Amino acid sequence: MNLNRIDLNLFAVFDAIYTAGSLTKAADVLCITQPAVSNSLARLREMLNDPLFVRTGHSMTPTPVAQNIIVPARQALALLRKSVQESHTFDPLTAEKSFNFASRDLLEASIMPRLVARLQNLAPNISITNYEIPRSQVVSAMAAGALDFFTDASTFTDPHLCKQKFAQDRLVALARKNHPALKNGLDLDTFLRLGHINVSQRKSGAGPIDIALDKMGKRRKEVMRGQHFLTVPSTIVKTDLIACLPFHLAKHYDLAIYELPFEVPPVEYFMYWHVSADHDYAHMWMREQIMEVASNFKPH
Repeated sequence: MNLNRIDLNLFAVFDAIYTAGSLTKAADVLCITQPAVSNSLARLREMLNDPLFVRTGHSMTPTPVAQNIIVPARQALALLRKSVQESHTFDPLTAEKSFNFASRDLLEASIMPRLVARLQNLAPNISITNYEIPRSQVVSAMAAGALDFFTDASTFTDPHLCKQKFAQDRLVALARKNHPALKNGLDLDTFLRLGHINVSQRKSGAGPIDIALDKMGKRRKEVMRGQHFLTVPSTIVKTDLIACLPFHLAKHYDLAIYELPFEVPPVEYFMYWHVSADHDYAHMWMREQIMEVASNFKPH
């Protein structure tokens, strides 16, 4: 049997005939004409190579083949109806679903714990997964349904993606406690003289700190460049290096925090999702939860 020829509508007719025991009654249940029911039955008979029903008096008696397939056919139809209904409604208390995120360690460490705690109360059967993915693969992963959300501090423009800002923070300088060069605080000269850890996913290129310094005709001393924020504290505590981190991450470490001695634009965080999920009820609900968690995010 060629699966490409299967029309689910035929099985809806099959179920109606089996239940009603009559083509006429089945037509009434389905709100279609009796010839339409007869035509659908003929197509199904040809596809399954079985008469399916034989006339006995004024009723249609199912054949052994019909009796064998009625249960799985009804289960398939029920599953399809349930899926269609759930696409228009979403009950977080009963929903069983997993959402896939692609977020850097910065957001994983700050947003994810709060989001998981919230979900435990509102949606106990919903789980989330976070993994790294190259930016070049984000759109294709979302289109394939393998990725629900991509969050980043940088802008990402693509006609297939929707975007929403969900949080904002400020950059601060982080150093080990009792740093010998910072007894009197952090001024611009000291900032430029000390060695820096620069966190960036790119191998080279200027970030917001470097752009702000460049406008002043200044340049910092980059000693180490890494991809992950969470490796910074363990390096700083063992050296005289400093690093610029978002405040909401820096405040969690037992290290000294200093305001930057020059103006730097705030760090803005965006979440992205595929346009095909924009009106999905489950997806909309999750976006609301992310925004609610982020609304309690205090950068000071």
